[in-house]
Amino acid sequence: MSLGLLSVFVPTFLFVSLTPGMCMTLSMVLGMTQGVRRTLWMMVGELAGVALVAASAGAGVATLMLRQPELFALFKWVGGCYLGYLGVMMWRSRGRMAIPLEQVELAPAGRCQLALQGFVTAVANPKGWAFFVALLPPFLDASRPLVGQLAVLIAVILIIEFLALLLYAAGGSSLRRALGKSDNVRLLNRIAGTLMVGVGIWLALG
Repeated sequence: MSLGLLSVFVPTFLFVSLTPGMCMTLSMVLGMTQGVRRTLWMMVGELAGVALVAASAGAGVATLMLRQPELFALFKWVGGCYLGYLGVMMWRSRGRMAIPLEQVELAPAGRCQLALQGFVTAVANPKGWAFFVALLPPFLDASRPLVGQLAVLIAVILIIEFLALLLYAAGGSSLRRALGKSDNVRLLNRIAGTLMVGVGIWLALG
């Protein structure tokens, strides 16, 4: 891939990644309640999902997937209901995703649970599939091997996506520190829970 195409692709995808969306909101919520370090596990799942969607889009599989609305409906509703349930539990300051009201040591959310959240959120979003179907083809040269070009583009996508997720998680962690000074843990859980429910509704109805 030429440097000219990359110089256009990088700022385009950077702008899209920094725009608040489902995955970025999820990263901020988990940064708020789990901390940046544990949110990295969600990022692993989300980046795996993004890589799968981008690779499928580049290979033409995404076009076929977009013609199966019932498959997306299942993904969306199951994933949306699960995130909504977690949000309600957080709002009530219950469950492993919430911040404990008392200074007691509770078992944090599991790594696989966090990774699965990120993966489902990335893969179950039909707008993500449609976005990559529209974005990738203009940057692919039909006269060159497809695999090499896709590998470069996906690597760039994952680096930018990771940095954006990290930025949102750090923002959530900073919000926790700011509100924690006033001992507003319940308020923090309700903010995080409301955002999580919003992500669930967004995923299910988007």
